[in-house]
Amino acid sequence: MALTAALAQGPTQSLLSSTIGDCLNAVANRNPDHPALIMPHQNIRWSYGQFRDEVDRLAAGLLALGIDTGDRVGIWSPNRYEWVLTQFATARIGAIMVCINPAYRLFELEYALNKVGCKAIVTAERFKTSDYLGMLRELAPELDTCDPGTLQSERLPHLKTVVRMGESASAGMLNFTDVCAMGTEAEYARLRDLKLDPSSPINIQFTSGTTGMPKGATLSHTNILNNAYYAGQTMRLSADDALCIPVPLYHCFGMVLGTLLCVSHGATMVLPCEVFEPQAVLAAVQAERCTALHGVPTMFIAELDAANFADYDVSSLRTGIIAGSTCPIELMKRLIEDMDLTEIVIGYGQTECSPIDTMTAIDDPFEARVTTVGRAHTNWEIKICREDGSVANVGETGEVCARGYGVMQGYWDDEEKTRDTIDEEGWLHSGDLGEMDEQGYVKITGRIKDMIIRGGENVYPREVEEFLYTHPDIVEVQVFGVPDDRYGEQVAAWVQPRDGATLTPEDVQAFCSGQITHFKVPRYIKLVHEFPMTVTGKMQKFIMRDQYAEELGLT
Repeated sequence: MALTAALAQGPTQSLLSSTIGDCLNAVANRNPDHPALIMPHQNIRWSYGQFRDEVDRLAAGLLALGIDTGDRVGIWSPNRYEWVLTQFATARIGAIMVCINPAYRLFELEYALNKVGCKAIVTAERFKTSDYLGMLRELAPELDTCDPGTLQSERLPHLKTVVRMGESASAGMLNFTDVCAMGTEAEYARLRDLKLDPSSPINIQFTSGTTGMPKGATLSHTNILNNAYYAGQTMRLSADDALCIPVPLYHCFGMVLGTLLCVSHGATMVLPCEVFEPQAVLAAVQAERCTALHGVPTMFIAELDAANFADYDVSSLRTGIIAGSTCPIELMKRLIEDMDLTEIVIGYGQTECSPIDTMTAIDDPFEARVTTVGRAHTNWEIKICREDGSVANVGETGEVCARGYGVMQGYWDDEEKTRDTIDEEGWLHSGDLGEMDEQGYVKITGRIKDMIIRGGENVYPREVEEFLYTHPDIVEVQVFGVPDDRYGEQVAAWVQPRDGATLTPEDVQAFCSGQITHFKVPRYIKLVHEFPMTVTGKMQKFIMRDQYAEELGLT
């Protein structure tokens, strides 16, 4: 039946009621010799039986360190096998894993560790230009003189234990491999007898909000295990599949829709590199005959545009999830035609939703697959809300709201911001602008704060971006508003041309002329080679807006 109001409910199924540890045990018992984790850059190739044993070794070691159910354990690292083990070992004992952004510096690290009261942190030595161990010593110089596991820090009062990756020794820190060997029969007995509540918190994800300090979205076993399972179900994933996961683990995309999604279906996890490298991704897809590949649009563009892309055999691919930002129509066509991703799906949601609440289906009509983010996912409700809180009509723009099993328990130690985000009826307000059609398909048209109001006319940046993506010499584009004395705001665009293209701002404006409404044509256009973005590939328009306004002398 066609909808008249923008309110829809997805299919209903029974929720998984197990914990993450129970799920892993069931898969390992059922198929112990099946490939579980493959990480070429660390020479890791474990079966599910081996992987479960390694998880239990670390879990027993954490118990020996005094880490108990409910304690917070930070993880600060690019994509490494130690990250994956920490994810499942903390879940195994009911500790709450806290994902620390690999790009964090001193102020952000101190804030995150103290906000949630991390008792321990598992850390890499370094990442790119970030000296992780050096930053921890700067925040906690007491490490130089304390015994490992007994830290008493003035600036990090909750932190007792630092576990470092790598083989070198560091004062006041334990080595990861040593912790994995610390468990005694007493700890293994505790593991066997441990009973956990699936509704208890298991993960804290810091959101990368554009203003204010990061907020810690608190998620449970039930939240993320079910989200992983039903996302995999939409992809028709099974134990026969191998999923290539080049997205960062610290975000829900990597650890929920990547590693946990594989475990929930007994599929193989392939993590090709510490940090995204298009050549490493293509090589892993070819070598491991991956059937699925995840990524944000910028990752897929980099893979497709690799100079020797044609040298790789990616014919084993069929599905994957593209998320993080809306997929341009032209990119979707290339994914299907050039990468054999005929069953790729688009996922939409927020960290606060664990993260997926709408998805396209692999058998949706092509038009729906390239112009929408799908319909309400399994066990989810979606509505489009007007500013006064009423439900919008079909085709009317409003705020996208979601309700279902995956809505977070709240922001850690922040009731006020939790109430601002989740209303009394349990609806999570996304801050995204969207519309719903008669079949329940949702289009995301922008962020509420990104909408440009030019002389009383509403301009939705996504609409302008989609048009500009049809230009053959434009690879990437971001549209946003800058201040204007006469109109309030003017439309601005940052455009990345294809390599070798001769493109000018005047060319772009001429391309728009007569094709889109005059007030939507960008007044200011800047040609760029890169964009400010988070490590998960989300464009940071607020940075572009501020930089460009200053560059143009606008206030």
